[in-house]
Parts: sequence; structure tokens; C-alpha cells
Amino acid sequence: MKFYPSGRTVKVRRGTTVLDAARRAGVTIATRCGGKAACFMCKVNVRPGSELMPIGDIERRKLAGLDESGVRLSCQTRVTGKAEIDVPLDPLRAAVARQLARQKEEDELW
Repeated sequence: MKFYPSGRTVKVRRGTTVLDAARRAGVTIATRCGGKAACFMCKVNVRPGSELMPIGDIERRKLAGLDESGVRLSCQTRVTGKAEIDVPLDPLRAAVARQLARQKEEDELW
């Protein structure tokens, strides 16, 4: 299993959740509910071809259609084979990254 953008990989047993696999790989995925599908914070993007168990009813209801674009809840998604997962930056890091990109663009103009 491989996580992006970090590039970290980890081998896990079939049935391991993406959240647990991420923890084993040293990849941080934010969560408040302890993996009970209550907080909706642990969303990840699954790359095509990833081998995962089918989405369950609870996760499908929580995602309300986002699953059709590859979004899954890492606490509910279980691995069955090779998988590639995009972990979004947490909101603070994303804001900092956007600000740094803007600053770089402004610096290049001068």
C-alpha cells in the first residue's frame, strides 16, 4: 500500500483499514471520532485500480455521493490487496501551502 504525497509504503494484512495502515506507515490522517465514521475528517482519495473491500452502507451514507469520485473514509475502508491512497493536507497545512505558493509567484514577478 502506498500513500501520497509522502510516497510512504507499508505492507498490511487483508482487512486492515486504510487509517490503521496509514498509522503504521507514519502517515497522519486527521480523525476525531477514533475511527467510528462519526467525524468525517478522515476522507482520502483512492487511486484507480486500488484493491479495497466494497463500500459499506454507513460509509456510503456519510459520503453522500462523494464515493463516486474516489473519496472514501479511511477508518471504514479496508484493504484487500495493492492500494494507492492520496491523503489531503490538513486544512492548516493546505492554507500555508497556498500562501507559500502565492508568495513564490509574487517573488518571481519582481
